Order: sequence, then structure tokens, then C-alpha cells
Amino acid sequence: MSARNPVIVVTGSSGAGTTTVKNTFDQIFRREGVLAAYIEGDAFHRYDREGMKVALAEAGAKGDNHFSHFSPAANLLDDLAAVFADFSQTGTGRTRNYVHDELEAKLYGRPPGTFTDWRPLDPESDLLFYEGLHGAVVNETTDLAQYGDLKIGVVPVINLEWIQKLHRDKRSRGHSEEAITDTILRRMPDYVQTIVPQFTKTDVNFQRVPMVDTSNPFISRTIPTPDESMVVIRFRNPRGIDFPYLLSMIHDSFMSRANSIVIPGGKLDIAMQLILTPLIERILENKRRAH
Repeated sequence: MSARNPVIVVTGSSGAGTTTVKNTFDQIFRREGVLAAYIEGDAFHRYDREGMKVALAEAGAKGDNHFSHFSPAANLLDDLAAVFADFSQTGTGRTRNYVHDELEAKLYGRPPGTFTDWRPLDPESDLLFYEGLHGAVVNETTDLAQYGDLKIGVVPVINLEWIQKLHRDKRSRGHSEEAITDTILRRMPDYVQTIVPQFTKTDVNFQRVPMVDTSNPFISRTIPTPDESMVVIRFRNPRGIDFPYLLSMIHDSFMSRANSIVIPGGKLDIAMQLILTPLIERILENKRRAH
């Protein structure tokens, strides 16, 4: 952690909704005049699309049917830790982009399934913002959680997460339902061993819970809407959180535990604005004092 060069992490599984949280941070950054350097988790995958196909085939030939993008071995986590460390200490680092589709191919001038070249982070950045799968991973060789000055977990209940992934990958990426289901099954060990443990390290978790039947996510024709959901917001350290203020500002909210508030799903954006803005202001104030 670094008061002088803070790092903010948004972490969650594929299909969890981390991009929605990133968009809220973008709004706060614009309003507060914050210049953020951005890192996408996909940029630190070890393999491009064709390389991952080869790696999957090689793993399968060895009897490993659970190798996936969730696996630490499929990612450059030590490199990501080095970037977090470099930025925390000096405000420098590097990143790149993974090109997902034709739209991004036009933007970056590279074919889908490949990486752009590495490039330096803007040295004038006020903070580093990471959004991806592994921002708070701790294992035998890597401790990414130690660098996050603010760590956010995005964790819908798992059936909802699967529904969101199924719809996104079918509509946006053209994958078949069978292929998506195979991916979910292949990722399960690393989901349990690598992804889920991060959410004990995060400072705030946002967990969307549908209020409609999602008992069989593989036949769901639609994603439950925000108005068909509630969101559980859990604070690892509730000290300093003004719960009476939040309850008064968010209609129909209530506290379920001493460190948790439950809100209607349609109020998620305003809740994130109310919760995250003071936390970011605190980080920026600490940064000013450090300088």
C-alpha cells in the first residue's frame, strides 16, 4: 500500500459485473478531477488466443482438464505484482491491452485474440486502477492484495454470475452455450481456490442477489434486472462508515449485519457513489499529505 501512489483494485469473476463498477469509478474520477492509470486484467494473461488453445491442448494431454484463464499459471501474476509494486513506489509501470473483438481490433490496430505492445503508464497519474480477475490474489509465490489501497469485490451469487456470463458470451462473443458451459466446468477448481479467496481480502464487496428464480441458470432466457434484485454490500472494516446516512439516502435499504447493508438493486449506482466517493477522497487526501 502507498499513500503517495495509491492503487485501487476491482476484482471479480468472468461475468460478475466488474465493468459496471469500473464505470462508476470513471464517473467519480471525472467529477473529482482524478487522472487514473488503467490496467485491465486480461492484459496480464500469459497467452494470446491461439497460444491459449495450444496450452489447453497440452494441459489436456497431461490429464489436466481444469487449466483456464482463472489459473495462476495462465497469467503473468508476478509481472502484475511487479507493476503494482513499481507504481506504489515510484508512480511508474507498464501495461498493454488484449484485443477481444473486431471493434477493439479497429481501435488498437491489432487482430482479435492478440495483445498490443507494452506501453508505460502515464507518469502524471494520480492513482492506478486495476479491473480484472486476480487483483487481490494471494498464493505461495504472489501477494497482490498487499498493494491495494482500496480493494472492491464484485460477487453476484453464482447462478446469477453464470447467467450473466452465458448471455454476454453468447451475444457479444458468439460462443455456443455448450462451449460456455464447458468453460464454467473447467474453471471451477480455480474459481474455488484462486478467485473466491480474494473476497476475504477486499475492503468492500458488492453481491447482487436475484429476487426471481435462477435455480437453473442454463435455461434462463433473460438476466434478472436490477429491479428484480437486491445487493448486499459488505465492509471488511465498518469503522468510519456512516450507516445512518446511507440508510437515510437509499430508500428501502436496511442493515443485515453490523458490517453489511442491503439495498434495492436499482439503487446500486447511487449506493456506489455514496460509498466510494468518500473513500476515494480519503485516499487523495492521504496522497496530498504524503507529498
